[in-house]
Amino acid sequence: MGDLMALRPYQQEAHDAVMSMWKAGANKLLLVLPTGTGKTIVFSAITCDRVREGSRVLILAHRGELLDQAADKLRKSTGLGSALEKAESSCLGSWYRVVVGSVQTLMKESRLKKFPKNYFSTIIVDEAHHVISESYQRVLQYFSEAKVLGVTATPDRGDMKDLGTYFEQIAYEYSLSQAIREKYLCPIRARTIPLKIDISQVGIQAGDFKAGEIGTALDPYLDLIASEMETYCKDRKTVVFLPLVKTSQKFRDILNEHGFKAAEVNGTSEDRAEVLQDFDAGKYNVLCNSMLLTEGWDCPTVDCIIVLRPTKVRSLYCQMVGRGTRLSPGKDHLLLLDFLWMTERHDLCHPASLICEDPEVAQKMTENLAQDANGADIEDAEKEASEDVQAQREEALAKLLAEQKRKKSRLVDPLQFEMSIMDMDLIHYKPPFGAAMQPPTESQKKKLEQYQINPEGVDSSGKADLLIDRIRERQGQNLATPRQIRQLENRGFENVGTWSFEQARRLIDRIAGNGWRTPRDINPKTYTPPVIEADAGLGW
Repeated sequence: MGDLMALRPYQQEAHDAVMSMWKAGANKLLLVLPTGTGKTIVFSAITCDRVREGSRVLILAHRGELLDQAADKLRKSTGLGSALEKAESSCLGSWYRVVVGSVQTLMKESRLKKFPKNYFSTIIVDEAHHVISESYQRVLQYFSEAKVLGVTATPDRGDMKDLGTYFEQIAYEYSLSQAIREKYLCPIRARTIPLKIDISQVGIQAGDFKAGEIGTALDPYLDLIASEMETYCKDRKTVVFLPLVKTSQKFRDILNEHGFKAAEVNGTSEDRAEVLQDFDAGKYNVLCNSMLLTEGWDCPTVDCIIVLRPTKVRSLYCQMVGRGTRLSPGKDHLLLLDFLWMTERHDLCHPASLICEDPEVAQKMTENLAQDANGADIEDAEKEASEDVQAQREEALAKLLAEQKRKKSRLVDPLQFEMSIMDMDLIHYKPPFGAAMQPPTESQKKKLEQYQINPEGVDSSGKADLLIDRIRERQGQNLATPRQIRQLENRGFENVGTWSFEQARRLIDRIAGNGWRTPRDINPKTYTPPVIEADAGLGW
């Protein structure tokens, strides 16, 4: 076994986090690394260490190219050879401690039964967003005692919710923003092209747009797109992703008529290797393809990406853009051209999908970019959109609180309570992973109602737990109850969240004794409750 290739700092952190969590008893871990940051290098290092510990490791993937890449990177970075479990090739009887396996082959019952259930003690799943599928689950359930590591590029929150049903924890997450800031990937400048392409009638299949219908919808716009590219792409090395091979070939011909040196590659191209080599060498300045180059092909000099295959799948979008994010001498940024796709669907991926976790911020950033004629660095655009959304939320919150004050509901709206006690952890809470992302349980809802909080305003189990913990803490500190806070804030009293239970109780009793009118000698805006030495706090 050779020496390990030196890892970058974040790669070492990812490696160490996985190894320590496994040692601590966690079995199913997820590692999130954006395209171009070396996920294969990281899991090769982890594989090497597990082999040193005596483990037999299965690296599981769904496509032949990914298996070949994993085996090649493993050998180059660690010196470890591997056996292949795919079609006629079997690893049984091999002395290699690492197996790269095709999920399509291993999922077959006749194949699985040949292995003892404890044959693999470590399984690594490349492109882990596929792990929920029946084929992967069949293999993982069979080797159920193995420690599992799933590796994926930044998934969207929908993916994370699904992945949380299988994986126990995220061992490590490295964002695209961090990679750009730390200069491991190049900055991305997004520009929206003012060309309204109508895909409103395109159907959906398997959760994404139908490629055939997109190709038909795109055809009338290809000449206009080529004209727009003359403005932005003449001095760039551009990769264009299209929905169909025939559309890709048609666009190549149109680009050549517009003065570009364009080439096209697809799955059946006999001269594919030669064309890619010529593109790398500069013989062509535009490369058209129909989803062929989404993974496993690297050409760091690419400095412009055009996605003419609109998608709802964030992982796919990230892979397409990832073909241009690698560093190269003289390349100071990647230009990402985005089009004004006309559709009723709001889950279409745009440059904001690369960087924004919050869908509201992503939508605002997309709107801002569409109005900015010069384009913008995606990190600057995300910051501006975040500030815009925060201002909108504060305005909406003020309206909501005003409405709440007019309501006479027995239960307190959680948002009003959070704002009253100014708990930033509650106000900005996002469920981290797994069970925390699921809806509140019935027992959590009952507990919230006991604590005077309306559970209808609580959207996740993690948020419910945090609210319950906060109220218990306040109870232990004899602080005002949610209903006391609402009762007094509705009358204009301020900072009631900091009052004790007894201070709030005495004032409410006084108001009640005055026919539920605030006494004339009390100004709610300036009122400070008197200090009560022995605060009973018995009303909870």
